Amino acid sequence: QVQLVESGGGLVQAGGSLRLSCAASGSIAVFNVMGWYRQAPGKQRGLVATVTSGGRTNYAGSVEGRFTISRANAKNTVYLQMSSLKPEDTAVYYCAADTGPIVRPGRAYWGQGTQVTVSS
Repeated sequence: QVQLVESGGGLVQAGGSLRLSCAASGSIAVFNVMGWYRQAPGKQRGLVATVTSGGRTNYAGSVEGRFTISRANAKNTVYLQMSSLKPEDTAVYYCAADTGPIVRPGRAYWGQGTQVTVSS
């Protein structure tokens, strides 16, 4: 019954910026961890960034320093500010939420995904 809806994806030139948003509905308590994963064509889904309700963040090395994750706990909303985008950032970006300390792929809630395309 819980639903996560992403928005903000699109087409952007290399070096540009984009901001993704994800809003969760259908639950009263906040999720302990929310984050973003991405999947490029022909590749496995991988971590982009996560943030806990306490503000602890975790970034993939490939995006650290360029992307910033943040959240509004009471609203179960998470954001991803992406800057200095590169063509290799092109992927479908998925929002994830989990009641545990980390995102557990088989147990977390997932959004439908939003396409981010970075042109060179």
